[in-house]
Amino acid sequence: METQAATKWAIDPMHSEVQFKVKHLVISTVSGFFRSFEGSVESENEDFDGASIEFSIDINSVDTNQTQRDEHLKSPDFFDAAKYPHIKFKSTSFKKSSDDEYDLKGNLTIKEVTKPISLHAEFGGSAADAYGNIKAGFEITGKINRKEFGLTWEGVTEAGSIVVGEDIKLTINAQLVKQA
Repeated sequence: METQAATKWAIDPMHSEVQFKVKHLVISTVSGFFRSFEGSVESENEDFDGASIEFSIDINSVDTNQTQRDEHLKSPDFFDAAKYPHIKFKSTSFKKSSDDEYDLKGNLTIKEVTKPISLHAEFGGSAADAYGNIKAGFEITGKINRKEFGLTWEGVTEAGSIVVGEDIKLTINAQLVKQA
């Protein structure tokens, strides 16, 4: 019986995005993006069940549409980008839970703190583009507590309101390109 060789996929940064949302003053939400990232997926199955996934985000590419806030996020108060320039993720399991739904588990590393996280992935399907490249799409969502990863900065207003919430909502829209 022949074993099928693993298929390698790369994230297409032109058609992918990494977004995060956090509560600000508990009453509103601030959204941001990381503009620079890379990742790969290796799968032995057409449906990606059991695939292994690696992902790296460049912290210096953070963009919340507000330069001062971006600089603060890069500073030692938060990510300390000069010392820890990347957020890294490596999957430990990727299991199909229904037709197009998957449970993604893996280890997330921020500021040299590595913790297991669970994410939800929805498969959008696959198709060939105009150049004959095979593409596959996933939307990955989840939530992490920033304090568990050493992002412990606490701003409090004069009235005692917390400036930044602890829970960070993540949404990654990933378009993969099948590698030859």
